[in-house]
Amino acid sequence: MDRDLVDQVIETANRVAGSGAIGPNMHGNVSVRVPGEDEFYFTGGPSMRDHPRDLVVRVGLDGTLREGTLAPVQGAVVDMHASRYLDERAVGCVLHTHSPFATAYAVAQRPIGCWIEALAMFGLPSGVPLAGYGPRGSAEAIAHIRAAVVPGVPAVLLANHGVLVFHRTTDLAVLVGGVVEEAAAAAYRAQALGGPVEIPETQRAAALQRAMSFAAEGDRTA
Repeated sequence: MDRDLVDQVIETANRVAGSGAIGPNMHGNVSVRVPGEDEFYFTGGPSMRDHPRDLVVRVGLDGTLREGTLAPVQGAVVDMHASRYLDERAVGCVLHTHSPFATAYAVAQRPIGCWIEALAMFGLPSGVPLAGYGPRGSAEAIAHIRAAVVPGVPAVLLANHGVLVFHRTTDLAVLVGGVVEEAAAAAYRAQALGGPVEIPETQRAAALQRAMSFAAEGDRTA
């Protein structure tokens, strides 16, 4: 296997584990597409914290294990990752976690609305859609994910399960995973104040445009 890609998978898993956007048992999966090939590298271990290098596996987009050893509990969700690479050629990384607050919305079978500005800024102006429940990694679950995905929106909630994030790069995937958890946590706490209020649709594009204009200016120096 490509050592650099294995390093990238391990580094991404460690970043997710340290981000707080993951359940306390650190269970989840990271995968990275192999550029120019019909395969991806996948975390085959039970925990994202300190994931062993020798448990990173190489998998074909058809779900076939090509290198390494994969336990059944991890292998069950391989097709979920593969489906995102098959459906969206631009996707370079897929993350699956049980981040606490976002998973609470998944368990309640409620989508996440555009409650915080960061969602509008990072490609989720309509919030995070909800994919219907299907047994873990089953054809039914994958069909629900495909039906729920909104073009251009890099995340879905998995009903009664967790969160799936898919983006061009590992950096963007980790960022979006954190933003989704932040939005869910803020909305959960806002319930004590009468409930979260979505940003008006007319202002969501403005939030993105303003962020892009500041980024275009580059760093400021005194």
